Amino acid sequence: MVSDFEFLVALMIWYEVLSTVNVLSKKLQSEDMVLDVAIQEINKLIEFFKEYREVGLAKAIDEAKIVASKMGVDPVFPQRRIIRKKKQFDDTSTEPEVLFSPEEDFKVNYFLYIVDQALASIERRFEQYQQYEKLFGFLFPKRLRQLEESLLKSHCHALEDALKYEGKADIDGDELFQELKLFERFLPSRIISPIDALQNLKEGGGVFPNAMIAYRVLLTIPVTVALAERSFSKLKLLKSYLRSTMSQDRPNGLAMISIESDMLENMNYESLIEDFASKNARRNARFT
Repeated sequence: MVSDFEFLVALMIWYEVLSTVNVLSKKLQSEDMVLDVAIQEINKLIEFFKEYREVGLAKAIDEAKIVASKMGVDPVFPQRRIIRKKKQFDDTSTEPEVLFSPEEDFKVNYFLYIVDQALASIERRFEQYQQYEKLFGFLFPKRLRQLEESLLKSHCHALEDALKYEGKADIDGDELFQELKLFERFLPSRIISPIDALQNLKEGGGVFPNAMIAYRVLLTIPVTVALAERSFSKLKLLKSYLRSTMSQDRPNGLAMISIESDMLENMNYESLIEDFASKNARRNARFT
């Protein structure tokens, strides 16, 4: 398989695709990531895939040729046996059969399929972020400074409707409009992010309660669905191998240790052991 030039080209394609997506994935999982930055980053990735769709295959082939020369692999796509569709006796179609070269076949049935699937998936996620941006985007300081009053008022009422539950709203659209008009006038130019805007509101003593609620809701929207998922294969092995001797609480505890491994790195194990030992000693003393 490794000695196959087609495999080497596929390897170059996957490396480029996965490494690029991995960079964005890590950015989106950062604790300080906010909605507007996430939209910008995803838009950049979409543009990358659109460009890669046009020039990516040629680049991958050139890189694969370099690797192939070092491995002594013939840098040509293997010729596959052409499987012709058997015609039925009543088939009167006269359309000519389209035959691809090995490289064209690889491009159509492999390269373009992968890139188009990735692009469609990312664009679906981008649409979700755009919906949030349409609702909360006016709260970003840069947009807030540029909005006309009529647009600002309509955005405030739209947010009031979105935050209603059983007829009760967390904010008042008209009051939010008045608060943001005043807030924008006194907003320092150095403030460019929503979290800085919320901090400025807190420092003001809470005189803009509706604005504070709006910014707090904006900043609690998860940019990603969750943090990076950890593998639970080891937990499956533990539950299968020790099922008869492990209660439900113990596998849950082991899973928690694996999930929160970053927190465990900063824990003082000696103090935990001493605390556990002292409790155990007191329990033994109670029954002696």
